[in-house]
Amino acid sequence: MKKILLACSSGMSTSLLVTKMKEYAQSIGEEAEIWAVGQDKAKEDMRKADAVLIGPQMSFLKSELQKEADQYNIQVEVIDMMAYGMADGKKAYEQALSLMVNQ
Repeated sequence: MKKILLACSSGMSTSLLVTKMKEYAQSIGEEAEIWAVGQDKAKEDMRKADAVLIGPQMSFLKSELQKEADQYNIQVEVIDMMAYGMADGKKAYEQALSLMVNQ
């Protein structure tokens, strides 16, 4: 099962994207645990994830979060702006999968 963490300022703006990503994963027959947290819980929750996507408004924290994620051998990336704005679950899910290639 793939485990994908989304983080944004409060965890609210990514909730719709989480729903869309789960729907897409189900539609292609994949099992995925996808959840969203606020930036204050991102470091704590990332140890449970295979990949971390962060909201565009958190892009300034990417390097700090990546340093933490390096301990767990996972990648952190800013959610594609179009995928985020359009709540494109397919595009965001595929972006997360691309971060898991070397795992």
